Amino acid sequence: MYFRTVALRFLPGALLLLAACTESTTKTETGSRATAGKQESMAATAAAIDSTKRDSTKSAPSAANAKLLTAPDTTRAQDVAAFLSGLRPSSHSDLLALATKPAWKAFAKDQDRSWAKYRATHTTRMTKWARTELDSVHRSSPTIFYPFSGPDFLNVFTMFPTSQTYVLMGLEPVGSIPTRTSLANPKLFSTVKTSLWSVLNFSFFRTNDMAVDLKSMELNGALPLMMLFAVRTGNQIIAIRPVQLDATGQLTDRTADTTQVDASKPVLGVEMKLRGPDGQPKTVYYFSTDLSNQGLRAKPAPLAFVRALGPLTTYVKSATYLMHKSYFSEVRRLVLRRSRYVLQDDSGIAMKFFQKGAWKFNYYGTYKRPIPLFANHYQADLTRAYTDSLHPPKPLPFGTGYNWRQTDSNLLLAQRLIPLAN
Repeated sequence: MYFRTVALRFLPGALLLLAACTESTTKTETGSRATAGKQESMAATAAAIDSTKRDSTKSAPSAANAKLLTAPDTTRAQDVAAFLSGLRPSSHSDLLALATKPAWKAFAKDQDRSWAKYRATHTTRMTKWARTELDSVHRSSPTIFYPFSGPDFLNVFTMFPTSQTYVLMGLEPVGSIPTRTSLANPKLFSTVKTSLWSVLNFSFFRTNDMAVDLKSMELNGALPLMMLFAVRTGNQIIAIRPVQLDATGQLTDRTADTTQVDASKPVLGVEMKLRGPDGQPKTVYYFSTDLSNQGLRAKPAPLAFVRALGPLTTYVKSATYLMHKSYFSEVRRLVLRRSRYVLQDDSGIAMKFFQKGAWKFNYYGTYKRPIPLFANHYQADLTRAYTDSLHPPKPLPFGTGYNWRQTDSNLLLAQRLIPLAN
């Protein structure tokens, strides 16, 4: 996230940056490899993916940030999100005084430029493409499941703007609505800018940088960025509620003190109620959880919760090829059994796991070999599909995933042809 645009001028630099990146801290691994007995944690994989170092004083969370999201002030959530995103708070907000300061004005001007560029290179093109290619998907996709998402409400909403419920899951801590003290901290603006830099330039987050950013005193988890993305995509925040999943996957208000990590404790999450640009209500859930087989054995609640949602449309991007692996088979099985549609780049579910005759595939863009870090996840099946002269892939007018350039990116839309499995 801290690489500057000068790196883009040189192909080696770009490849090095990509090799150090993933969509979110979620996209790391836990479990045992089929060929070796060593344990591989999700955090360890993140460290291997990103060797960027920071001053340790910047990464240590404060005691205040370890506290739970127990009683957020949702009446001011929209204004907080606007302030974070560089948009002017409402006239009755106590943040107006902060928005008159030169530092915020400079930050707001910078964010307007960044978002204008992103709209031109991504949002406008993605929206137009989705209206055409995902029209039938939109009509039958009330619920979107986005595993390994981190706080990325931005891309899932852009792809599926008419859906009613979005379920995001990642390893990032849930976080809370920033306090006025945090919003007044001069370090806030640089933290927000660096947190957004790679997602606005390359469409995905960098793993370890985001892990540090989301434990800082300015941004203590996924929620602040989700709020920011909500308002920058034209949504209005109505309410925010801290929630948790019990052992059976039931959603409840969060009441217990769960500041310490313990496998016996519930899965922490947040519920964000929105009013969409079209005036329709939406609900966004984020759960901080480990989706490896080992993590789901310890806390199976996320799978139970998703199964109870009914038919899904699943979205996967920049997922570090986790569902290619045997020790992420449980979440992969859930996606394949409960999804009507799967929209993914090549880092999602490997082609070999889709049951033959059970799915119809539409290919978009260009399939090239994965970036060097993930070279062993090359799929010959995809090369054959993308070079089929009788059924050539359709154009993809925007960049996405690790091969982030428009000319190098790919998406696959899989449509289920057989009844859903239980």
